[in-house]
Amino acid sequence: MTTHRFFVSATEMTGDAFPLPPAVVHQVTRVLRLADGDEIVLLDGQGAQARCRLEGTATSLRVIERGEAPGEPRHRLTIWQALLKGDGLERVIQQGTELGVSHFGLVLTSRCVVRDLSPRRVERLRAIARESAEQSERGVVPSVDPPVSLAASLRPGAVLLFERAGAGEPRLRTLAPPAELIVGPEGGFDPAEVEAARQAGVTLAGLGPRILRAESVALAAAAVVLSRAGDFA
Repeated sequence: MTTHRFFVSATEMTGDAFPLPPAVVHQVTRVLRLADGDEIVLLDGQGAQARCRLEGTATSLRVIERGEAPGEPRHRLTIWQALLKGDGLERVIQQGTELGVSHFGLVLTSRCVVRDLSPRRVERLRAIARESAEQSERGVVPSVDPPVSLAASLRPGAVLLFERAGAGEPRLRTLAPPAELIVGPEGGFDPAEVEAARQAGVTLAGLGPRILRAESVALAAAAVVLSRAGDFA
């Protein structure tokens, strides 16, 4: 039987017994129709979890066991993703979370069609990260930061994925697993941005001879990096 998992605030899961957190009451009692004696797992989003038993007509919880949440990669990977059209960002956040990405930073580049994100849209992306972390049995919810300039993501040690990387640029799989990947929008990076990355000490790398859709690049690259680090596949 599946044990359902929910992310809540740390303050809502302190002590040996406490009320069912308000944010999950509807899901637990109305959608899943769990009852007294059923068990759920609460996670604080920072790596701790508590296995709990429902009591008192399923309105209270008693802790059975506490511990460190499993499912977190040892390699902490940040994806700096340029803003994308449509639901591209949602796919990157959802599936990137499943793969094991630890942090998402959103960046505005010269060729971005979308030029800004509302606070409501950022919150939606954060909700997707939380839901995906629950589904994939992560112990930590990846953070999703509001958009910043590309310059803010350029730092030594990061890898910029360049779809037109020349013969002299390495393939991502040949590099030591980086902590940060920078991914462009639908139209890629313009030459000035690529040069700025070089000047900032960013490594340029390619994924191969085929051109991927913008929303596929981060996912393919995350799989490569986390596989190389021993945290995936």
